[in-house]
Amino acid sequence: MLTLTLRNLERDGLLTRELFPEVPLRVEYELTTLSRSLLRPMQGLVNWVTENWQQVKGHEPNSTRDEPLSPMPPGLQTVV
Repeated sequence: MLTLTLRNLERDGLLTRELFPEVPLRVEYELTTLSRSLLRPMQGLVNWVTENWQQVKGHEPNSTRDEPLSPMPPGLQTVV
């Protein structure tokens, strides 16, 4: 699944792939200029989620005001 995702990102111009003919085989991926241009807009989205997470979680169906809200998902603090 990971390989398929990486290959699709490469196909779409978001990653470059470099194959090193070693034993064991080594492959390195790097963000392209196109994908790097997404970092700032993605950081804006992460910032919005960080600022609004408690409010969003409070609107989930089946939630009650008495139950504690879930913490913000791990890894969403920064993308840059």
